[in-house]
Amino acid sequence: MNKISHFPVMFFAVIMGLGGFGLAYKKIAEIFQIPTYSFEILRLFITLLFFIILGIYIIKSFTNFQNVKEEFAHQIKINFFATIPISLMLLSALWSGNFIADLFFYPGIVLQTYLTFYVIAFWINNNLEIKHSNPAWFIPIVGNLVVIVGVEQPAIWLWYYFSLGIFFWIILFSIIFYRILFHDQLASKFMPTLFIMIAPPAIAFLDYIKLTENFDIFAIILYNISIFFTFLVIFMYKNFIKLKFFLSWWAFTFPTAAMSLACFKVYDITKNDLFLWFSGVIFVLLAIMILFVGYHTIKNIISENICVAE
Repeated sequence: MNKISHFPVMFFAVIMGLGGFGLAYKKIAEIFQIPTYSFEILRLFITLLFFIILGIYIIKSFTNFQNVKEEFAHQIKINFFATIPISLMLLSALWSGNFIADLFFYPGIVLQTYLTFYVIAFWINNNLEIKHSNPAWFIPIVGNLVVIVGVEQPAIWLWYYFSLGIFFWIILFSIIFYRILFHDQLASKFMPTLFIMIAPPAIAFLDYIKLTENFDIFAIILYNISIFFTFLVIFMYKNFIKLKFFLSWWAFTFPTAAMSLACFKVYDITKNDLFLWFSGVIFVLLAIMILFVGYHTIKNIISENICVAE
């Protein structure tokens, strides 16, 4: 029970990573005509894992509510609560075309809408220090962009979430880039969150294509920004190879999945094999990341290095 009391909300980032991988696998399975049962098994596994993590966190809420309140009032940890609605909306996208999708989507969008207001009000009402800023701040905002990923058909009201996501992405990027350039380096456990910078432009690109059905200049700009950040983190690989394991390693996975999906979408539009090969390479890297980070997560759970007091 003591372990459960220290069960971090960051565990939902596992579902974000696996959910993004599941969507990328679904796309590659469609292109190469891989039997659908493999995707269905993966989808069931991700869904089951979500309910296990959710169940443990609910138990924690009942047995150690004070710890949950402390997480919700923490300047950094509060951002990871948005991984819950993002996980729900990714599950909705995985179950697209099935009535189960709605069971995930509507709780997800309600919780995402609430957390957007709450987190921004929290930032305004508390004296945050520049050292508290890090790419994890994108998570509550990126969640607004993920809303559109979970919707099968575009609708006018989705522009609300797209507008919020784009607006606050630009503002937060300016703050975080300033902090990285002119203040102390990120703590080692937050270094993987640099990958999160890939996610907003990549998901915004997918959203914009869905909302407008146009591969225009703005879409190309969003895609190229995500390409830039992808190559930037690859160029900075030395920053990541000697990191000690933290749950934040899962930050490597979801943004990579978003980039893979963006490349698949460009291939769908242009039918240029270059984008198919590029998206395939990114997908293979994503699969390796999932296996590597998943192995170390299980290893650290067994060795009881996770769910400990900080």
